[in-house]
Amino acid sequence: MEYKISELVAKTGVPKSTILYYIREGLLPEANKIKSNVHRYNDQHIELIQYIKYMQEEIGSSNEQIRFALQNQNQSLSTSATMLQPLMNTLSDIPSDAKHFTKEEFIEHYNVDATLLETLLNDGIVLPIHEDDYTDREASMVKLVTYFKEVGVDHNVLKAYVDHAKALSELEYQMQAKLCSVRDDENFSTLWKIMFDTLFNAKPYLFNRNTYQVLLNAVKSEVKE
Repeated sequence: MEYKISELVAKTGVPKSTILYYIREGLLPEANKIKSNVHRYNDQHIELIQYIKYMQEEIGSSNEQIRFALQNQNQSLSTSATMLQPLMNTLSDIPSDAKHFTKEEFIEHYNVDATLLETLLNDGIVLPIHEDDYTDREASMVKLVTYFKEVGVDHNVLKAYVDHAKALSELEYQMQAKLCSVRDDENFSTLWKIMFDTLFNAKPYLFNRNTYQVLLNAVKSEVKE
């Protein structure tokens, strides 16, 4: 489908001057020139504008970094805003209406022990998405550790989660690299389905089912005794 520049502005929320700047910078392809002063844009322009906007605002990427990614898009799954944005939003696990605090505000608002917070940050149990950006998700982890301390039980399981999560994330990255190596225009959407289903379906399914089996066997053993 083709669009006028005004329609492109309306659909993306990006000013005309910025769109033309993207074209000059080589981030967007030239528009289809129908005749003098009459240009038409297509769905690819919308997709790329959304991608550029997301990478700049959420990832903090420079024009040079974005240009490199677009020039090497056959080696990356990240060059689709419609795919990348929901993936990163889901992984961050932060509600859109979440309240955000600086570290100082977070400590005061939730009455968090500053020394404990530093320990949990160093241990990787508390992991803010952005530097000096804390939410209720971080508060819930601090609160959980305090519950462990209240009953006199070490939170070793959380430390183990961190170790396994780091190792697993490396395997997930390797999976992404392998998917990138076979990417083409025809299988692009299928590769993303593999990514989403692996991270958000298979992983919790296998983890939770294994926990279920262990607890079930434990209950059966208790009944036999």
